[in-house]
Amino acid sequence: MEESILVVEDEERMRDLIEAYLRKEKFSTLMAKNGLEAIKIFDTNKVSLVILDIMMPFMDGFDVCKYIRRNSDVPVIILTARSEEDDKLLGYEIGADDYITKPFSPKVLMAKVKALLKRYYPDQTHNGPKTNLDGLIIDELSHEVLIDDKEIYLSPKEYDLLLYLARNKGIALSRDKILDGVWGMDYFGDARTVDTHVKRLREKLLNKAYLIATIRGSGYKLEVKK
Repeated sequence: MEESILVVEDEERMRDLIEAYLRKEKFSTLMAKNGLEAIKIFDTNKVSLVILDIMMPFMDGFDVCKYIRRNSDVPVIILTARSEEDDKLLGYEIGADDYITKPFSPKVLMAKVKALLKRYYPDQTHNGPKTNLDGLIIDELSHEVLIDDKEIYLSPKEYDLLLYLARNKGIALSRDKILDGVWGMDYFGDARTVDTHVKRLREKLLNKAYLIATIRGSGYKLEVKK
C-alpha cells in the first residue's frame, strides 16, 4: 500500500515545502489549508498519517486532532510555531503521536514520518487476510474495501466499524458493544454515534448495504443472505 500523508498547513510556502519532501520520499500527499478542509479530506480519503499545524483559520489543529481521534487512531504529528510546554502537553493529551516546532529540518520531519509509519504499519510488505462477503471484499492489510472488484472509499472509522461487524458476522451486537469494540472502552459518546456511522457506511456500501441488518431495539448485525 502506498502511504498517503495528509498535510494540514495554512502557510502555502510551508505546505509546498513539506509536500516536495514527501514526494521526494515517494509518499502520496493530500493537502489542506485549514481545519475544516482537513476534516473533509480525512473523511473521504484513505490517510496513513497526518502532519497537522496548530494555528489555522476556521478550526485550529487541536480541534482537528480531537476530531481525528474520535474517528481513528491514524498517527498524527503536530507542527507548530509555538514551543510552550503546555501546548506540547495538550497535543499529547488529545492524542498526537509526535510534535515538531518551527523552524524545523525537513529531514527530521521525514525521519519522524517514517518512524511512525513503521511503528503503525509494520507488515506492509506481507499479504494480509481478506474477507469476502457476497462480493464485498475487505483487505485488512491495505485497508481497501471493494464491491464487485471496484474500490470504495471509507473514512478510517467507517472501515473500523465494517471490519468489526465482519469479524462478528452473524452476531447481534448492541450499540454499546459496538461503541466499546470500535471506539474503545474510554470513549464517552452515545448510541447516536453508532447510528450515524452505520447510516454513512450503508450509503457507501451501495448495493451491499443489505449486509448490515438492524436489530430493532438493540443494535446491528452483519449477515450474508443465503
